[in-house]
Amino acid sequence: MLKTRKICLIGDFAVGKTSLSRRFISNNYSDTYITTVGVKVETKILSLDDDESIKLVVWDVAGSNKLTTLKRTYLQGASGYLLVADATRPETIESALNLAKEADSFLDDPPFVGIINKVDLTQSFRISKDDLLSRAVRGEWGFTSALTGEGVEDAFQQLARMLP
Repeated sequence: MLKTRKICLIGDFAVGKTSLSRRFISNNYSDTYITTVGVKVETKILSLDDDESIKLVVWDVAGSNKLTTLKRTYLQGASGYLLVADATRPETIESALNLAKEADSFLDDPPFVGIINKVDLTQSFRISKDDLLSRAVRGEWGFTSALTGEGVEDAFQQLARMLP
């Protein structure tokens, strides 16, 4: 039987949540910025390492540095989440870490994978892995580029393997 799990992408505005979701779901990228209003839901069946498959219901939640009542409603029932920050904007790490604390208390410490996105913008890259790891309190962290696809599949795979 195919297990189905809801996951959410959360993070500040314009960190690349929709681009990451689009890259993962359809292996597509668009450089046109369109603000997500509310939430966008898509699904993908993912093959795991152990010849098992999982259907991920991916909720791309509109960007914010706080979890409003509405965003908490979107998170309800999630088995885990991807926490997204922007490699070119260090302040989005602080937003992400604050969102993680809120989400963890609301969802009772679910599994998550932290993503530092936009690593293709090396000329503007201002976050080192050491700096990130010194701030992160828990969870697995990785670097991605929705533009090139680097690390995107791995991040979703990693979270999928962590889900109950």
